[in-house]
This record gives sequence, C-alpha cells and structure tokens, in this order.
Amino acid sequence: MKVAFVGKGGSGKTTLAALFARHLAGQGRPVLAVDADINQHLGAALGADADVPPAVKPLGEHLPAIKDYLRGANPRITSADRMVKTTPPGRGSRLLRVLEDNPVYAACVREVGGVRLAVTGEFAAEDLGVACYHSKVGAVELLLNHMVDGPGEYVVVDMTAGADSFASGLFTRFDRTVLVCEPTVRSVGVYRQYAGYARDYGVALSVVGNKVEDVGDVEFLRDHVGADLLTWFSRSGYVRRAERGAVGGLAELEPANQAALAEVVGAVDDTPQDWAAFTRWANEFHQRNAVAWANERAGMDLTDQIDPEFRMGPQAIGLPLRVGA
Repeated sequence: MKVAFVGKGGSGKTTLAALFARHLAGQGRPVLAVDADINQHLGAALGADADVPPAVKPLGEHLPAIKDYLRGANPRITSADRMVKTTPPGRGSRLLRVLEDNPVYAACVREVGGVRLAVTGEFAAEDLGVACYHSKVGAVELLLNHMVDGPGEYVVVDMTAGADSFASGLFTRFDRTVLVCEPTVRSVGVYRQYAGYARDYGVALSVVGNKVEDVGDVEFLRDHVGADLLTWFSRSGYVRRAERGAVGGLAELEPANQAALAEVVGAVDDTPQDWAAFTRWANEFHQRNAVAWANERAGMDLTDQIDPEFRMGPQAIGLPLRVGA
C-alpha cells in the first residue's frame, strides 16, 4: 500500500508519518519511508541524531541512474534522457518491489530508526532562485510509478505541506492519503482545499486529528471534516520529548495514541488497490505534462512512451492480484 501524509505546515504530519512507519516496521511489516517534504525532517523524526544526519544519498543525485535502471528494455524509451518525472512504465520496464535488492535501493536507501528511508534531498546552493522543489520530488513520482507493492507492504511518503502536491500527478500515486489536521481554522482550511482538489480523482482520504486536548477539539474536527475524520492523537509527552531529540521506543507512546496508530493501519489495510485507476492516471498526467512542457524540452512527442497494452500491478511481475485490486 502506498500511503501519503499531508497537512498544513506544523500540523505534525512528519511526526505522524514517522510514528506510522515505525509502528509498521516494529510489527515486522515491509516498509519503505520516503521524505518528500522540502524541510527534510523525517530522518530526525525516525530517530536520527540531529547532529549527525543519516547517510542517505538523495534520490535526485542519482536521477540519471534511476531513470536508466527503470526504463530497462522498454522499447518506447530510447534513453534515460528521454524520461521525465511522469514517464509511466510499460512492457520491458523494470518494476520495483518494496523489499528487494536493486541498484536504486543500494544507492539511496538506508535504515534509520529501524525504518528503511529514502530522501529527495534539500535545496543545493545552485538550486536557489532557479529551481522549484518539484524538480526533486520528480524522482519520487518516478519511483512510485514503477512500484508494485503487495498486500502487507507499505510505502510511506511524507509530502510537502498544504496542497502543493497538486502541482504534479503525484497525489494520484497513493492508495490512501492521510491528512493530519489540527483543531484550528487554518488547518481545516487546508483540509477543505485538499479534499476539494482530490474529490474529482477518487483519492481515498482520511483525516487524522492531531494535538487534540479535549472533547471540544474533537467536536470541532467532526463539525468541519465530517465523516472523513478517522481518529485523532492527543497532545503527547512522548512526541514532545521526541521533538527535542529523545526518540524513545514506541512502547512509551501513550496507549490512546497507540490505538490511534492501529486505526490508521486498519484503514490503510482495508483500502482496495485500484491498479486500473493507477495506470489510467499515470498515463493521463504523463500526457498532460508532455503537452504542457516535456515535448518541447525533449524535442519529441513523449506521449509515445505510453504503452496502451500495459497495466500496472502485481500481474505485471507475475504475482497474484489482491482481492479488489
């Protein structure tokens, strides 16, 4: 299952993404966490020493090699230079599993706090004033386009804040999106914006309240997000200590917040994987990007990269389809 954590900046989405990934890893479930937020704090939230950043090589630094690996023997992609962030897989492409040995993981994935982590990377000096962060997040979109995650396997992505995800088709790459919402007017405003954009694309959205102090906070969230409210996390001494660098074992997390984590896992596990929609939106957004800018940049029609006979999913690598997929 591919899971995105989104929300207003400061809502606690990175913290909850880290708790969710650690909870899964602690149960022995295959999980890959990806930091796709411009602030790049997921490693610290997983337990990395703030003074010694984790030795994770940014995906963007290896983008040409990643493209070359993923294109494999796909005859529609003649070179890595012809691949863009939205290029979909087709017959001959190399597809990724959550757990496997491959050159991409060897170069860009490291274990942090018991969780396998990949990062987009921060802005470099040469990026300032000339590039947007989507140039780095494009590597994540390519990986997710080529990721076949089976039942009981998880890719957890900490996304950029607010509705910035809608600047590309990345928001359609997830089986479930978890929107972290504080009981405040501004946080609810981000929810309304996100939900409004997502509605037309069939995005499975769950709202998880955070920093909840009392019944009034819960009622506020219910009044404003309605049935989308899945569960909520109370203000946490454990989280406060973790934000100061003392990330303890999950057994120290308050029981009510542990139960909330379990509810999120349950909602994710109950989500059917719609590989037909996944394929359709991958092709749709690639066509949009090709027409908007990529064809001109490449000097050729990149819509030819769409393989109409290919459907993404477990059957593409010989695995049985999950019921409902």
